[in-house]
Amino acid sequence: MKEIVQKTYPHDSISAFIQEVRLRKTSGSHKLTSKTLALVTDLIGKEPWNTAEELLALIRAQGSFLAEALPHDIVIANTIRRIMKIVREEYDSSRVVHFDDTQSILSLHKLVTQGADPERGNYSKPMPGLKNALIDHLSEIGTELETTAESISAQAAEHIHSAELIMTIGYSRAVEKFLKKAAESRPIEVVVVECAPDCQGQQLAANLGRAKIQTTLISDAAIFAIMSRINKIIIGTHSVLANGGLQALCGTYSLALSAKHFSVPVIVLAPTYKLTPVHLCSYEQGDFNILNNTEAVLPFKCPAARFTKAYNPLFDYVPPELVTLFITNNGTNAPSYIYRLISELYHPEDNQL
Repeated sequence: MKEIVQKTYPHDSISAFIQEVRLRKTSGSHKLTSKTLALVTDLIGKEPWNTAEELLALIRAQGSFLAEALPHDIVIANTIRRIMKIVREEYDSSRVVHFDDTQSILSLHKLVTQGADPERGNYSKPMPGLKNALIDHLSEIGTELETTAESISAQAAEHIHSAELIMTIGYSRAVEKFLKKAAESRPIEVVVVECAPDCQGQQLAANLGRAKIQTTLISDAAIFAIMSRINKIIIGTHSVLANGGLQALCGTYSLALSAKHFSVPVIVLAPTYKLTPVHLCSYEQGDFNILNNTEAVLPFKCPAARFTKAYNPLFDYVPPELVTLFITNNGTNAPSYIYRLISELYHPEDNQL
């Protein structure tokens, strides 16, 4: 597709959004996704464009500013890719000639040869009604986002059984809702790993305790010792990579290794907006991770701090062979099926913004 150069600077709303995220005024995967969707919908409605090609160039230009400024908030880039796929789908569907019922069933020959359509992939022609169709479709996506947490937690009864001992790590809103939903219909016991040094698991343990769920808080060092008693591990994740691996809280990798040793299933709660067409290479570890403040690991006033380099990484990479099942808002899938879900969500040309 011919590239069209739009603005070489970010839109005012994009700049304001970047500033909000950097100042942590807006945080959380769901809020970031919803805000990005609203921003792009506003751009589609207010910015001048005549063809789908111009619109794709506009979204790509503004999306690249977001992706470069906020590289670790992967859900933002995922939302941009999803919207670009929707633009392509709406344009292609408006080109379809509607036949009667006897002609609407494609023959095998047509299915094989339809990729040779010279007009397919050409988005340079104006299409009346495209803007309204896009805004309606994006409104449906917004509604889907609002019900994502409920869609995932509604599946709790299928995966958690009575009197099971469940382990999780750190704090995840999705995991909290999932466990509370399961506890409504059956007694369960939860073991929460505190995830030092930030100890986010303490908040989850307190919230579950207030919900009358029997909860035990343990240190990261006790994971292996208690793993033999655990029935299931249920965790959240920052993102799901193209190969089915996880970018998850630091400590999750050791948790998953312990689970594999004792043959304990690892279930990951991942909304579809966390699926990303990104692969991790060994030389990209620096870009993959975020280094937090090391004060909690090695205090600055400690004499050893003069001679010691301390690191406090935020994320772990968990390979797909350590994951048993993904629960998304559209159902359950094995790690080997993630590539198919990603191909349905994003267009290959949009993997690199």
